[in-house]
Amino acid sequence: MVQLDIFSDPICPWCYIGKAYLDRALEAHPDHPFRIRWLPFMLNPAMPAEGMDRRSYLEEKFGGKEGAVKAYLPVEENAKKAGLDLKLDQITRTPSTVNAHRLIHWAEIEGRQTAVVSALFRAYFIEGRDIGQDEVLADIADGVEMDASMVLRLLATDEDRREIVERDAAARGMGVNSVPTFIVAGKHAVPGAQPTELWGKVITELRAGADPAA
Repeated sequence: MVQLDIFSDPICPWCYIGKAYLDRALEAHPDHPFRIRWLPFMLNPAMPAEGMDRRSYLEEKFGGKEGAVKAYLPVEENAKKAGLDLKLDQITRTPSTVNAHRLIHWAEIEGRQTAVVSALFRAYFIEGRDIGQDEVLADIADGVEMDASMVLRLLATDEDRREIVERDAAARGMGVNSVPTFIVAGKHAVPGAQPTELWGKVITELRAGADPAA
């Protein structure tokens, strides 16, 4: 097996798009060699626990309404190419994602990590849910057959919070400055939402015993 580490944030639209492209390649190559692990990277590590109004966040980040609209045009275009029907107008809050990353971490222990990541993306970008709320995260956990009551109890503590913050900082320290960033076999960095065709080529090269170039 080949380790494929993915630095991602569940409120990052390009991460959702990148996952959709990768998923197509994995479906086309069911004998792919990847063992996938999702690693934390927070777009907004200083975001307050309660999050903030989505419109205010976007206008502040992109310098006003026009800047926000311009920034999201390529997102919508590429989402459609990836087969995603994003409901961006239904998103009202930009949450802190530290707790979502804690849930992703716990899901790895139970072998349900990719299922949780998929559910988080769907909850935020399709259903417009606030994935910064404990009840929403517990419901997502329940939907992938994790123990929702245990998740709620853990979220009420600081369990693994420090580890998520430290892993986010470590990612930045090793040069990850945007997401998604894919690390193939621990040495080849592939930044950005790469097309399905590229992943197909990488899988073919790996299956042939080649060492794919970054």
